[in-house]
Amino acid sequence: MNNQHNQHLFLLLLATLFISTSGALGKYIDMPIPVIIWWRSIIASVLLYVFCRYKNISLKIKSKKETILFIISALFLATHWITYFYALKLSNVAIGMLSLFVYPILTAFLEPLFIKVKFDPIYILLGVMVLIGIYILAPEFSLESTHVKGILFGLASALFYALRNIISKQLVANNNGTSIMLFQIGIISIVLSPVLFFMDTSGIVTQFPYVLTLAIVTTAVGHTMLVNSLKHFTVSTASIISSTQPILGIVIAFFFLNEIPTWNTFFGGLIILSTVVIESIRSKKA
Repeated sequence: MNNQHNQHLFLLLLATLFISTSGALGKYIDMPIPVIIWWRSIIASVLLYVFCRYKNISLKIKSKKETILFIISALFLATHWITYFYALKLSNVAIGMLSLFVYPILTAFLEPLFIKVKFDPIYILLGVMVLIGIYILAPEFSLESTHVKGILFGLASALFYALRNIISKQLVANNNGTSIMLFQIGIISIVLSPVLFFMDTSGIVTQFPYVLTLAIVTTAVGHTMLVNSLKHFTVSTASIISSTQPILGIVIAFFFLNEIPTWNTFFGGLIILSTVVIESIRSKKA
């Protein structure tokens, strides 16, 4: 049983590593954000469709209710990605990613409203720890600051991400995680397709290798593994464990974008990482 738990935990942490590449890639890719998200979604859709066919994974939607849940969760995911990328562009990878990580707190409070999950008061403490970590990281508060605007976009992104994950948790009981991700990004590809007609898409010529990495590593592999992990963990647990994303994202940005983190970033990141360790131990005992 412990071995199985350790395996599920390892896969969740691996998914977190892959998803962490989104920070540096989102900051680096030089194209309009909705265009980036469309390319990200359409490439990943094709890859996941081929994979589903190869593995004989069912792509049948079982009810009208599931169809509605797929559409709503896809819209939340699209809005999460767009606001998150604006957060990265307006600030930096460290601030953009860490402001997003209010979402475990939001998830812990929202999940009992949607799913029959008992609210655990420990999430209040862990959530406060995450907030303290973000507070240490954040610059002086000023509405004129692009960093503050980045934080606000990050907070909006956190809300939409929490809602998407909660809905995905309801879908994962009767659907394969890969098919859930395929339907979500397939819907995003359709919804965002009009941007190709009124936004500049020429950047794909030079940016394609980075968009391809975003589509394969971050989206097709990372996010699919995250959705699959919801079979073995509550959304709140998965959210808090994946709080290592900002730490990993900051390290990636340091090596590839030469973004040097401040001492505040280290201290704030250490507090956030502590919540991950605590929740990992708690989830193993549960």
